[in-house]
Amino acid sequence: MSATRVFVARLAGSSVFDPQGDRIGRVRDVLVVYRSTDSPRVVGLIVEVPGKRRVFLNIGRVTSIGSGQIIASGAINLRRFEQRGGEVRVIAEMLGRKVMLRGQSGEATIEDVSIEEQGPGEWEIAQLFCRRPKTTASPFAKGPTSFVNWRDVIEKASAVGESQSATQLIASYSDLLPADLANAMLDLPEQRMLEVAEELSDDRLADVLEEMPETDQVDILNQLDDARAADVLDQMQPDDAADLIAQLSDERGEALLELMEPEEAEDVRFLLSYGPDTAGGLMTTEPIIVSADTTVAEGLALIRRHELAPALGAAVCVTLPPYEPPTGRFLGMVHFQRMLRYPPNERLGTLLDQSLEPISVHAHAAEVARILASYNLVSVPVIDENHRLVGVVTIDDVLDYLLPDDWRSTDHESSRPSRYSDTSTSTIPVKTRRTGHGTH
Repeated sequence: MSATRVFVARLAGSSVFDPQGDRIGRVRDVLVVYRSTDSPRVVGLIVEVPGKRRVFLNIGRVTSIGSGQIIASGAINLRRFEQRGGEVRVIAEMLGRKVMLRGQSGEATIEDVSIEEQGPGEWEIAQLFCRRPKTTASPFAKGPTSFVNWRDVIEKASAVGESQSATQLIASYSDLLPADLANAMLDLPEQRMLEVAEELSDDRLADVLEEMPETDQVDILNQLDDARAADVLDQMQPDDAADLIAQLSDERGEALLELMEPEEAEDVRFLLSYGPDTAGGLMTTEPIIVSADTTVAEGLALIRRHELAPALGAAVCVTLPPYEPPTGRFLGMVHFQRMLRYPPNERLGTLLDQSLEPISVHAHAAEVARILASYNLVSVPVIDENHRLVGVVTIDDVLDYLLPDDWRSTDHESSRPSRYSDTSTSTIPVKTRRTGHGTH
């Protein structure tokens, strides 16, 4: 081994390579099991491999840990990781935990954990980096820290209703995209997942919920009080918020709509008035809408906004006033590639795509999918009976509708051999020689 002691928080996000230098995946956590007398034993790493799947890497397969990277040998089990009884994730479940220090008064919080090599393929928890409560009232002050051995701490059982801090865990997830964070949270034990949801900001939690299956969205929202739930719904895309509210009881849904910002609630109520399998039920009410006199320069500036979804930034909608759905008469769309071919002062009203017909708000989802596929579109405008623009349906809206409910799950297998043995039946081979097109 190239290192005998490493801190787990620093391992988060580290790349895992095979002996030939090809990247296998990225470390997301360290898995340990408790022992009656000794420090917890490290049994393996939770590694995210291509396809965003998290798998188990037996610690016996790890030949080197150091310099921000891990070298592995042998074969890696491809089955999706599922936590078993007695196993504890260091980053997800230990960091932020309250402990009592033996021989000292008061409690401390675990901020990091070091693991140490005891022999080839044998690692255990060595020390904990703990922070005690601050001793001054200053908002900038922090409590004193110390390194303590495992045997010098007593784990503190949380009181009923007391939430374990998830600050350190959230910090380790800060680099994840919403879809990846959603997957990471769904891998956590239920209580820990809810703790993380509680501590995420409203906009971050909204982004994450949009990437989760509806049943998990409902489970999390049901754990939030009405005021917080309404704030999160305000931050979601109106179509996603409408889909989520539709899964709640009528009483809870109406209560949350009453607490939401009036403009956001109005958009959601509007979407709820359409069937889920219609263009009206699939669309979003927040496309870019401009007048015919808007210039190319102004249109390009609008699609550059950081918070705009790529599918919505692919084109702008041109209508008569008013410019909020339902708008004045819909005139047409201008795709961003067309804008790039004209000078900045060109008016968008002269660049309308005459070949693209808008679809009715009552069009069936299957018809919407056919149009998007037939004309290679990423979005299509939706109009009402008076030819007013009411929204657009994007390709991701249609995919969410067409894919099965469990499409986010990449693995449906439930039975596995012991993960602590070196045998595996579904594996990624770690190459011993370079091949032309090997995949990990």
